[in-house]
Amino acid sequence: MLSWLKPQRIRGGVHADERKASTSTQAIVNRFPLPEKLYIPLQQHVGKPAEPLIRVGDTVLKGQLLAYSQGMISAPVHAPSSGVILDVNDYPAPHPSALPIRMIVLETDGKDQWVDTPEIDDPFQLSPEDISLRVGAAGIVGLGGATFPTAVKLNMGRENHIDTLIINGAECEPYLSCDDRQMQERSEQIIDGVRLMLHGMETHHAVVAIEDNKPQAFYAMAAAARLFPEIKVMQIPTRYPMGWDRQLIRYVTGREVPVGCRSSEIGVTIHNVGTAYATHKAIRHGQPLVSRVITVSGGAVGKPMNVEVPLGTLISELFAFCEVDAAQTARIVMGGPMMGDSLPHSGLPTVKATSGILALTQNELKSTDEQPCIRCASCVGVCPAGLRPLDMANNIRVNQLDAAVDIGLKDCISCGCCSYICPSNIPLVQYFKYASGEVAARQQAQHKSEQTKKLMEARQARLDRIAEQQRLEEEARIAAKKERDRLKAEQEAVV
Repeated sequence: MLSWLKPQRIRGGVHADERKASTSTQAIVNRFPLPEKLYIPLQQHVGKPAEPLIRVGDTVLKGQLLAYSQGMISAPVHAPSSGVILDVNDYPAPHPSALPIRMIVLETDGKDQWVDTPEIDDPFQLSPEDISLRVGAAGIVGLGGATFPTAVKLNMGRENHIDTLIINGAECEPYLSCDDRQMQERSEQIIDGVRLMLHGMETHHAVVAIEDNKPQAFYAMAAAARLFPEIKVMQIPTRYPMGWDRQLIRYVTGREVPVGCRSSEIGVTIHNVGTAYATHKAIRHGQPLVSRVITVSGGAVGKPMNVEVPLGTLISELFAFCEVDAAQTARIVMGGPMMGDSLPHSGLPTVKATSGILALTQNELKSTDEQPCIRCASCVGVCPAGLRPLDMANNIRVNQLDAAVDIGLKDCISCGCCSYICPSNIPLVQYFKYASGEVAARQQAQHKSEQTKKLMEARQARLDRIAEQQRLEEEARIAAKKERDRLKAEQEAVV
């Protein structure tokens, strides 16, 4: 077959300005000054928030369980350092709304003393179920940003007979380089974590996928995996959003995840390199997830770096450590500039999902001078999901949300490629985020209306049953009275 007739394994995407050089060439800073207070949200994962089991005034050690998971889709929360519990209350969340969520406030004692964490010499003697239990107990979630509980994915891997585990080392977002540095500096531990994941899922094949703009990470990971034939390290093209799970699966395996299905249904599951490293620490050393590497970068940052910080550290303390110029900071972003969230201020805590914190200057922000659409269809060409952004946006403008849903709104991943490439500076992804929220709100309202209708119908049916029962009882009473009257009349006639 001619090469131009072969199906393309990469759909859409853009070559965004990477801006990683200021942090990708520096070693991870592991000595971050211990904050005086840590603000630890109970909701740092997909699913139900953790339920606290400590009380104000309790003394805790680093790694000690603070809140237990609720239900199957949840994750526990542990103490990022030793100290005293000051409060369990609502504080602003690391979210664009900064609405309050429940947090544990820990006053550190400066000792950073670990709770007893028994190490295991040969974790491969553990059963796959035990691996999953230990990963779940360590509070490990997807550190690429999805924050889905890792233990649940390991269990799903066994149940669905996964044949391929993909380790996502793409890190395609501009500015971010925390995964790159971890692959360079912690490659052996990451590969060990991958082997433990394979054991936990009873799977025998893994692929570590690394974008080709990270040659040092590729060589380090390939060297660490050379003794393990079940693990293949491969380079993939540098193109955003190559780290999107469906794009990555399509390129690495050639398989397409059907709309509305999970990747596990086609025999594939994906984990982040940071998740693999956390798995290594949890199984080998008994250490729960209490810290993570975060990229601090942007034009307003005096000392951009990758730094490992305790979870619950305020962004303002990170900024002070990295010498961020507040006067030059036009926008604070948690995550990458394409899919990250703009934060209202720096007085918010870092969480398990915090891969990066960016302090961007006005020069780094795209112009907001929106122009009329010129129908160039550039947004269509770069959409990795194969959607028609311009048509969806037109429907949303006239409030025809159902029409937008019909042509793929729910399949939009909010990657921002369409907004990035648009020559008219139309904030397409903002339209889609608004519409998705509005559709969800309408569906919730409709569901509530349907539930109310069902309750009203059930109440009316109950009242009808009661009325019918009362009618039958009244008829029986009247019939009984007539029978008594008849018998009484007969007795009087005999007398």
